[in-house]
Amino acid sequence: QVQLVESGGGLVQAGGSLRHSCAASGIIFRMNTMGWYRQAPGKQRELVAKITRAGRTNYADSVKGRFTISRDNAKNTVYLQMNSLKPEDTAVYYCNADNWTVSSWGQGTQVTVSS
Repeated sequence: QVQLVESGGGLVQAGGSLRHSCAASGIIFRMNTMGWYRQAPGKQRELVAKITRAGRTNYADSVKGRFTISRDNAKNTVYLQMNSLKPEDTAVYYCNADNWTVSSWGQGTQVTVSS
């Protein structure tokens, strides 16, 4: 059974930082592209960042230079460091694991950035 357990959301002032973690079980972690997505109220879920099995990263234009995705295959964990947060980063953030056959999602964690 696949489980993606997220932590690290919360309330922060604009300009602040947060770090998300997503611990995976039930998958061969190193064989998955790991990603972070977000969904704001009234909007569609969108890609924030992803990191491939080889460690290549891809970011949404809106977060480039502010967010960093990383992975620790020994700990089956993916991270999202979010700096210089803006009110428009407010959303529910979801962890995703994709091995080209199965795509799995975490439960989501709320991030609220106050102005």
